[in-house]
Amino acid sequence: MSELIEGLPDAVALRCLARVPFYLHSKLELVCHSWQSALRSPELLKARQEVNSSEDLLCVCAFDPENLWQLYDPVRDLWITLPVIPSKIRHLAHFGAVSTGGKLYVLGGGSDAVDPLTGDQDGSFATNEVWSYDPIMRRWASRAPMRVARAMFACCVLDGKIVVAGGFTSCRKSISQVESYDPEKDVWIPMPDLLNTHNSACSGIVIGGKMHVLHKGLSTVQILDYVGSTWRVEDYGWLHGPMAVVRGVVYVMSHGFIMKQDREERKRKMVASASEFRRRIGFAMIGLGDEIYVIGGVLGPDRMNWDIQQISDVEVLTVRSERPTWRRAAPMTQCRGTIRGCALLRI
Repeated sequence: MSELIEGLPDAVALRCLARVPFYLHSKLELVCHSWQSALRSPELLKARQEVNSSEDLLCVCAFDPENLWQLYDPVRDLWITLPVIPSKIRHLAHFGAVSTGGKLYVLGGGSDAVDPLTGDQDGSFATNEVWSYDPIMRRWASRAPMRVARAMFACCVLDGKIVVAGGFTSCRKSISQVESYDPEKDVWIPMPDLLNTHNSACSGIVIGGKMHVLHKGLSTVQILDYVGSTWRVEDYGWLHGPMAVVRGVVYVMSHGFIMKQDREERKRKMVASASEFRRRIGFAMIGLGDEIYVIGGVLGPDRMNWDIQQISDVEVLTVRSERPTWRRAAPMTQCRGTIRGCALLRI
């Protein structure tokens, strides 16, 4: 990099640029080539951490358009569109999406598209491909593939490593295999299998630094304390439904209410009404700060309207307050419909 700001050492100038919000980076790059190089350098992420200017953004991919991701800036209530993921699989679905080290990772999954003429499925149900998106470099990159192709599996970040567990193979057979990915070394390592395999989709959440794997329709939870350890099974009696973690607390949307789950006492508490979501399916629910975001989905028919509507709406519930309240955030600008993937990215 040449001199970034006249009269300042580049190290100091870089820290000045690091304080600029991410949504303005594309405009700053137009100033000069040296600013563009600085804003796309690996040193920028480190500088943002050093000056305490890191930002938490939501990453969302929906049914329409295919394979397109957007980032949501909750402070400025705006959406940023990313380049289309360069996968050869059209209508990529049932994948895992997480972030670590300032990058978004999209893992596995496959196509659930159907040829309208033959009725055949378009592509593979499960793959082992892995993609990462670097928001600083503004590009997708292919990473080391998983050892096992899988879809509809649990995917979490634990101890800085990405852990994938269970799911279904390309022949739609449920599996118990578990493996972890080291982002720095770009390698996959096998781990102890899940104790139980079930013929249902599974998902994963991290609570208290531990990975919890949940299977749809089952009350038991399989828990991993740290990468390399063995699994154990607990029966928390959790409700089933869309789930989000806020400050280490689990919230579930069930029967028109947001319920707070208590793991220790095996109790639950009603937090807020969510009756307006009874007709809404395929949405994402994720925790950010002290809030729960409900994003996108499909609005089903009712007595007055038989149309099925793909929506881009975003509703936000502030849960950690005396009176939890709903508010509406800016809708997605490009994406709509069933949410394929959703993750929290810190940069």
